Amino acid sequence: MKNSFKSMFSFFSESWAELKKVRWPNRKELTNYTLVVLGTIVVMAVFFWVIDIGLSYAIEAII
Repeated sequence: MKNSFKSMFSFFSESWAELKKVRWPNRKELTNYTLVVLGTIVVMAVFFWVIDIGLSYAIEAII
């Protein structure tokens, strides 16, 4: 039991040390990354919508 608590505290202290090494993005970078993600989501949504409409027409033509 004592060993498990020691390893748990060791894990958290090592995790905290690793988080201190992280280079966090500034506000401008974060805004740019967010816009890229949102743009990608919109493009993918339109892409799948077009595929869905096309497949719907194709299936209706077959039936």
